[in-house]
Amino acid sequence: MSNKITILWADDEIDLLKPQVMFLEKKGYDVLTVTNGHDAIEECEEYNDIDVVFLDESMPGLTGLETLSKIKEINPHIPVVMITKNEAENLMEEAIGSQITDYLIKPVNPNQILLTLKKIIDKKSLVNEKTSSDYRQEFGDIFSKINGGLNYVEWANIYKKIINWEIKIDKTDMSEILSMQKSEANIEFSKFIEKNYVDWLYDNTDKAPIMSHNLLREKVFNDLPDEEMPTFFLLLDNLRYDQWKILEPVVKEYFRVDEEDFFYSILPTATQYSRNAIFSGLMPSEIQEYYPEWWKNDNEKGGKNLHEKDLLGEQIKRTFQHVPKFDYVKVINTYHANTLRDNIHNYLNNDFTVIVYNFIDMLSHARTEMDVLKQLAGDEKAYRSLTLSWFLHSPLWEGLKEIAQKGIKLIITTDHGTIRVKQPSRVIGDKETTTNLRYKVGKNLKYERRDVLTVNDPKEALLPRPNVSSKFIFAKEDKFFLYPNNYNYYNNYYRDTFQHGGISLEEVICPIVKLTSK
Repeated sequence: MSNKITILWADDEIDLLKPQVMFLEKKGYDVLTVTNGHDAIEECEEYNDIDVVFLDESMPGLTGLETLSKIKEINPHIPVVMITKNEAENLMEEAIGSQITDYLIKPVNPNQILLTLKKIIDKKSLVNEKTSSDYRQEFGDIFSKINGGLNYVEWANIYKKIINWEIKIDKTDMSEILSMQKSEANIEFSKFIEKNYVDWLYDNTDKAPIMSHNLLREKVFNDLPDEEMPTFFLLLDNLRYDQWKILEPVVKEYFRVDEEDFFYSILPTATQYSRNAIFSGLMPSEIQEYYPEWWKNDNEKGGKNLHEKDLLGEQIKRTFQHVPKFDYVKVINTYHANTLRDNIHNYLNNDFTVIVYNFIDMLSHARTEMDVLKQLAGDEKAYRSLTLSWFLHSPLWEGLKEIAQKGIKLIITTDHGTIRVKQPSRVIGDKETTTNLRYKVGKNLKYERRDVLTVNDPKEALLPRPNVSSKFIFAKEDKFFLYPNNYNYYNNYYRDTFQHGGISLEEVICPIVKLTSK
């Protein structure tokens, strides 16, 4: 990949600008040229490494301002220079209000362009340099805390701190060091979970974190019902803390953040276990005991999350003397998404509405299977960007904006996160063993002990036991399980994909955010 600065120049008279383009190329810049707004938008969607956009204001079809708006939806932080024949005050006010970085008046001469680029790029370099410098100063403090015997609150704070730096540091010389520090944190966090997890399940004091099975009881039900405003509980499957931080500025245009907190997903950090635990208020072995018709083990055929509404209803009945009016909506395809958007006003009559939205989970699975998505979401930054782009254009966000005007409480959370896996770990099991790459449940498992947390007695971890000799193993850090058969093929296929079910900061520490309409 080139280290040059890449410029996207959109102008319907681009042929007349060849001298300026050649001048920039001689100065060492890469220049992509397009003749209309639609192509400019397509280039921004396709390439993550565009550094600056030059945008003609008066193109036919999509105007410069309309194109600017679309580009900013794709990448809110990309610098855009508007080039115009018209210096009308209202036009410039509208452009500046749409976050242009600078503007030039036609005809533009090469030195003007160069001066503008120097301003933008040097400013960006200075910001990156300052960010890298600040992180270098904090590196030692983070390192000592990682290795200093943290409790569950401190681990959540360290994880948030690392993520905040990850979002700030954009492909600088410090990004590789930060990545190594994040890996070191996951090594120590896995040891922490291995040491404490089972004890937490039996500890009702504040020495244990809020976890999936007591999330609603501890963080949601205490505020229900609210006579003034209905509460919407939005569970975005697979939403990680870093993805929430990218969505937050958009959401805050319509909602005020009242509280940002966290909880720990139970193990396995997989939908069948964590989400059923959230809605039932029970651990998986308890669901199986009390509601056997609503629980299926991994090796059993059929949907594993078909009774979330039933489990939620039972938990609400156990909790409230006077049951609030509630509803449950699950979105797993475009039809469901559009139906939710079109009918979302109907839920304003409820005290409590749960919306389970599966898009991010589908995105991570599709990314594994589709090469084009692997390229579009090649790393953590691109994965976050793709999540933001989806959210901005989703029927979900359209619906939320509608009901925000009516006055609501909104709770955004998830059931578990995902981690980009990098290191294969060999495992051998029989036909009954689960296929998940981050956890296995089965009998006669053979595996690399250093790579896993082993639960020999599932009942001890309040997990079902499909067979008398079944055990669970959970992959630590960024490991993923592979069978010896076709090992190299599957290693190449799954390496660098986003998976869940195991033990990592990204999978276990989940955001829960309480908001109110502005």
